[in-house]
Amino acid sequence: MTDFKKNTYHVLGIMSGTSLDGIDIAEITFHLSEKQQWKFEILQAVTVPYPSHWVSILKEAVHFSEGRLKTLNTKYTNYLAEVISKVITEKKIENLEAICSHGHTILHQPENRRTLQIGNLQLLADLLGETVVCDFRVQDVALGGQGAPLVPIGDQLLFPEYDACLNLGGFANCSFEKEGQRIAYDICPVNIVLNSLAETLHLPYDDRGKIARNGTIDINLLDVLNTLQYYKLNPPKSLGLEWVQQFIFPVLEKAKISAEDKIATFTEHVAVQLAAQFAEESSVLVTGGGAYNDYLLERVQYHKKLRLEVPSPQLIEYKEALVFGLLGVLRMRNEANCLASVTGAKHDHCSGMLFQKLA
Repeated sequence: MTDFKKNTYHVLGIMSGTSLDGIDIAEITFHLSEKQQWKFEILQAVTVPYPSHWVSILKEAVHFSEGRLKTLNTKYTNYLAEVISKVITEKKIENLEAICSHGHTILHQPENRRTLQIGNLQLLADLLGETVVCDFRVQDVALGGQGAPLVPIGDQLLFPEYDACLNLGGFANCSFEKEGQRIAYDICPVNIVLNSLAETLHLPYDDRGKIARNGTIDINLLDVLNTLQYYKLNPPKSLGLEWVQQFIFPVLEKAKISAEDKIATFTEHVAVQLAAQFAEESSVLVTGGGAYNDYLLERVQYHKKLRLEVPSPQLIEYKEALVFGLLGVLRMRNEANCLASVTGAKHDHCSGMLFQKLA
């Protein structure tokens, strides 16, 4: 096997999130300094949107039988290989050490020791002719962990200057140091709900929170949302689409108010939950698509005085792809890339499958 211990790495980080925006692909170099501090540079990055038929399939796949999921896994792996291969060719990317891919989450039921991210097959390495590091969640769940969130190791190693890191994607998750340990967890749903509500108005999302800003907050609905049992649980804890389908969508459907007011109310719900996580005056790095939601961030700061740091668009959009690149590098180095303090696993561990390219 190739010796992967060195100071500089050139990889692709690949991420497909629950909001189904598309496949994020980032070309990254990582460098380990003499002081053992990880530095990175995102050389170029692109999001390849999903065609509408793939969006439909991925939304419905949670209900598929085992047989259909197996077939889907192979089809999706073929599709993912096509997308990555095309980007490599168009962007003239050469001399990669590895492709580090999250895959796409279909099932996430850690309480049943079950999680499935499709697209994480040896087939991907065979089709691309590259070493692939992938399937980072399964081992953690087998060790009694939540299998999520996985990004905090990247927060710890790449962004130590912030008190906390907050990602606003399909779900909001945060991470920070507490009593010498990295703590992280999913806070609440964000774009997985807001985008779904926006779609009822024939819009892909609520651009910068304009709909929410002009809507009316329904106090009764807000109270129901804020008193959901999940918010009383201590970390480690994580959320999935199944939870949203069980606890959020039925409540929203029952509310006899306009879509605009639902968006306003759910945005306020998110703001309340986010503000509750951080100490006054904390510096918080905000990434993910929700970082563009100006109104949401205003409402967070209405509830608590925080220094919310919104970085460059490239980092906002590709931080998760960046971190999965780092997870892959740590896997190649056989170093811990899953933190027990974050996921609740029995111990820190080095997670992920490493598929060598064919000779």
